Amino acid sequence: MADSTPLLGDVQDNPIDTPLLSLEELIEQSVGSFSGRHLFQTVLISLAWAFDAQQTFITIFTDRQPSWHCIDTHDSLCSSSITTCSLPRSSWAWNEPKQSSVVSEWDLQCAAPILAGLPSSSFHAGSLLGGLLLGALGDSSLGRKGLLLLSSLTMSAAGVLTLFSPNIWVYSLLRFVAGFGRIMIGSSSLVLSSELVGKRWRGQIGTLGFFCFTLGFLSLPLTAFLNRDSSSSWRTLYLYISVPGLCYCALLYFAAPESPRWLFIRGRRREAMNALRKMGDGGNIIPVSTNVEEIAVGKEAEKGVDTYTAVKMLWEKKWARRRLSAIMATAFGSGLTYYGMPLALETLKFDHYLSVTFTALAELPSSLISSVLIGNFNRRSTVFFFSVLSSVGSLACAFLGKTRNAQILFEALSYFGMCTAFDVLLIFVLELFPTCARNTALAVTRQSGVAAAALGPVLVAAARKEGGSFLCFGVFGLAMGISALPVLWLPETRGGALCDSMEEQEEMESGGGVGSPNVPKAT
Repeated sequence: MADSTPLLGDVQDNPIDTPLLSLEELIEQSVGSFSGRHLFQTVLISLAWAFDAQQTFITIFTDRQPSWHCIDTHDSLCSSSITTCSLPRSSWAWNEPKQSSVVSEWDLQCAAPILAGLPSSSFHAGSLLGGLLLGALGDSSLGRKGLLLLSSLTMSAAGVLTLFSPNIWVYSLLRFVAGFGRIMIGSSSLVLSSELVGKRWRGQIGTLGFFCFTLGFLSLPLTAFLNRDSSSSWRTLYLYISVPGLCYCALLYFAAPESPRWLFIRGRRREAMNALRKMGDGGNIIPVSTNVEEIAVGKEAEKGVDTYTAVKMLWEKKWARRRLSAIMATAFGSGLTYYGMPLALETLKFDHYLSVTFTALAELPSSLISSVLIGNFNRRSTVFFFSVLSSVGSLACAFLGKTRNAQILFEALSYFGMCTAFDVLLIFVLELFPTCARNTALAVTRQSGVAAAALGPVLVAAARKEGGSFLCFGVFGLAMGISALPVLWLPETRGGALCDSMEEQEEMESGGGVGSPNVPKAT
């Protein structure tokens, strides 16, 4: 028998003409405004991005090739253009401690590109598999918070175990495990934080995660620089970033809430209403006559979803397949550039710590500008413009040759454009798909980027061996330019409401529901 007990206040007479609330209206009334409680919760959840960034880009320092010098008795063998692979091993030495890098500790400087890039490629391969196996769990059994916690814990624990790697093979395996766990951090954090606030604040809260990711990225060159003394080790760097990640998981478990939207579509209505009551700031009151069973969430939500029902939903709907295909194509180019470009910085012959810092700093204005763009400009045109900007910057960097100062400026411009495009793209995905499949759609989008990212380390290793940067940055530029085109076929979503079921999404876009009049019919 349906429980009709009101969730807020005492039971009162319910006027016959009192309209029933939709789930969207209920959430807007409860969390439509933004309070200090909301800020704390969303900042806590978004902090997961910082640890994700550290684990994603740590190989920039741990897997780099340190600088080297010729031993005095063999100076005649050296020249400015020669590489270590063409010299006898006894004729040169590293400028840094051998344990400062994976390459120097395990003598990988002359290894085949596929072996030298194996740890980074394994990380992205693990991300690819993790997305396939874990992606749908955020929409089904685990939920947003559960998947975020599992992903963060797996990634950080693998990072701690990496300290004990005896060789390249074990190291690569642990990087695979870390990648397997971390892939769902960004998706779960973004979806969870955006579903805890009202429509007005959705875009701004989404960009908070991007800002935290930038802070995590920026912390890497500083940590590596402080760890550069005579006893420095790449293992120490893993220790510094992995242990705080484990501590964060404990805080996340006790202090972060679950998404009320997800609780509703899983049939856990009373939990969802209690969560909304706790999240409310007192300024927006849910009517006392509101009953648990009086909230409509759509047919798909009422049936519930198992682990891969969300995938089935996206596949069965023609409009969903089209959108997802276009998004994946755009994300592929962004992923190749996003994950590959920081690794390629060592080919520019610029100070490594400074070049990584400049690249990370390029993400800072990107995060801030994305917040403004999301609130004031269309998603589709914004993603296209900044993707093309990134393409132009990367191609300019590739053709500038040995003009180092200009190269690093164009590289930063390209990275800025790509980051901005990718940030807006992720918010775009949140609005293109309903709650019952939103986490899965976002996971698939990021999977496309990760699949491209696995190629980045191989490109960098090949460019390192040839002693040039054109192979990397030329490919990055072409990839960004071509992948920008499919986004032009996506419908605009700015100003629309978040839907909770495929049925509701179709109804809204056909003009039968609350949403943006600019959104074309889902066909």
